Amino acid sequence: MTAGFSQLGLRPELVQAVELLGYTAPTPIQTAMIPVMLAGRDVVGQAQTGTGKTAAFALPLLQRLHPGTDHAQSLVLAPTRELAVQVAKAMHEFGHALGVRVLPVYGGEPYGRQINRLQKGVDIVVGTPGRLLDLLERGVLDLSHLETVVLDEADEMLSMGFIEDIEAILRATPTERQTALFSATLSPEIRRLADRYLRDPQSISIQREQVTVAAIEQRHYVVYEADKLAALTRLFEVEPITSALIFVRTRAGAGELAAALSARGFPAEALSGELEQEERERVMNRFRRNLIKVLVATDVAARGLDIDHISHVFNFDLPEDPEVYVHRIGRTGRAGKSGVALSLVMPNERWRIARIEGFIKTSIRRASIPTVEEIHARRERDLLERMSSGLLQGRLGQDRALVSTLMEAGHDPMEIAAAALRLVRGDENQRQILPVNEVQERRSERSQRHNASRLERQPFERQPRQRRPHGAPEAGMVSLTLSKGKVHGVRPADVVSTIAYHAGVPGGAIGRIHIDEHHTLVDVPERFVAQVLARSAAFRIRRQAVEVARV
Repeated sequence: MTAGFSQLGLRPELVQAVELLGYTAPTPIQTAMIPVMLAGRDVVGQAQTGTGKTAAFALPLLQRLHPGTDHAQSLVLAPTRELAVQVAKAMHEFGHALGVRVLPVYGGEPYGRQINRLQKGVDIVVGTPGRLLDLLERGVLDLSHLETVVLDEADEMLSMGFIEDIEAILRATPTERQTALFSATLSPEIRRLADRYLRDPQSISIQREQVTVAAIEQRHYVVYEADKLAALTRLFEVEPITSALIFVRTRAGAGELAAALSARGFPAEALSGELEQEERERVMNRFRRNLIKVLVATDVAARGLDIDHISHVFNFDLPEDPEVYVHRIGRTGRAGKSGVALSLVMPNERWRIARIEGFIKTSIRRASIPTVEEIHARRERDLLERMSSGLLQGRLGQDRALVSTLMEAGHDPMEIAAAALRLVRGDENQRQILPVNEVQERRSERSQRHNASRLERQPFERQPRQRRPHGAPEAGMVSLTLSKGKVHGVRPADVVSTIAYHAGVPGGAIGRIHIDEHHTLVDVPERFVAQVLARSAAFRIRRQAVEVARV
């Protein structure tokens, strides 16, 4: 048993669950938070992602649960679908032995399945504010029997404009509930929310240790999702890779990427969580002996991977959690060696890089994808090096005899050499150089990174947004029109949360909003316009489809 967790007063089933998941000792926030929540106190926790806060609230919540009732007993609010899924998965893993029923709910998915699950009965609901409020208004989500409410990453939810939705949800819960609020920052807005909805909360603040990754060269490349494979294969052409570990988000994605790389002349194998231990060991042994140079894996499948000779780590899919990023790239640069960590970042994910940089306190240089000309030049250099090495080594007697035979047949020595080189380069035909679209940008990268970093690290220090009558947009902003207005029940928070959620635009970056009777005008930073328009098909406000266009 894990003595640290058992000493916190958790039931044996939960202690065993954390042990099976590989946790050896509670983190500082878990040590501080779990006893307080087990005692029934309201809590305000200041903690960043990666400190172990999910387990800090999940374990005491599960401890007090009575699985199998006909109503939801606990509710967790999260700012994004990704975090909602992540928290729900953790809840399920921790509470599996207890038979806990956990349901994640979020926008962008059909209502039917979520409604059916709610009607059958769930113990814990984890969801985003917009979808939770929709289900509440439809009368299919009953919060009247809740015992515990958790607001996870409350600062992010407020930044995305969810404050009115959050308050509406909290008003539908019992006044005697236990409430836990987690936030990386304790801004005046967060404090007002806590003062209004929490009862004499105990405050717990945990500062995360500084992370150093000095031995690893880090770069990132901004590419569209459809161009990720092409970008990866181009990097494989120019990087001095001795062995590489590629991280992807899903198990299916690992298999697909390994197959795609192999088909394009870069043999790779997938390390899947589904593999039997014996097969996993066979794959790992081939990788350790350099019989396999490229391994594609998810974070789960890579647990326990301890190999010192990995020269490159690739983040094909960028992780949600900065600490996961550090764990990933820590697989290179070991045993006194240098290492390289390269990340493929979609345009709407650049804020994640700023967040990671803030965590590791190091800049991650943006680099350009190798061009076709650079790849051809690299191939030429590699071929010349191989030929020069062969000539220096000598021992060409049998090959010289073949050349003599060809010359006696009347072939020119220069033509013989050229034909031999063509044969040597035959494998290049399999390694097609796939096209990569240039990411459209109008501002300098330096300006973008500065703004993204400022918005990420100081989300609540901006001046209140002015709702002036809509005129010409401010410098650097573009006006967009939304096809819904006052008669459709549109509020400023709806506009901010919809654009932030679906287009990945930081809530604090959105400018003036003017809501007319039948349409809405909103100013968006010029650098975000393309991704807003590209994702506008998914926009919905008050369950109504919204069309978006430039003014």
